[in-house]
Amino acid sequence: MAKRSGEREPFAAAKVISGLELATKGRPVDGADLGRIAAEVEEALRLEGAEVSSDQVGRAVLERLRDLDVVAAVRFASVYKEFDDLADFERELDELMGPSRLTKATQPKRR
Repeated sequence: MAKRSGEREPFAAAKVISGLELATKGRPVDGADLGRIAAEVEEALRLEGAEVSSDQVGRAVLERLRDLDVVAAVRFASVYKEFDDLADFERELDELMGPSRLTKATQPKRR
């Protein structure tokens, strides 16, 4: 895997799981789901070729995490995408909560 700094290192599922644990801390997410995501990401990246970038890893993790827990996805994105200000969070939320992503579970409750 090629990192942003130009260094190369092997893919490490443990690092993916560690990042997921931080993003999901205090969230109603099963630990088994984190291992599943890491395994899915590893398999998907293996199919893409011999060397992938850390950016590809981050995007693959974020894509799967969005389906699992939106709050955790925003947390993960804030680190992976290096958010600098509130506008970065707003853009990510707009992307996450766009019309095609709204489900009954994520829609505001009506009173």
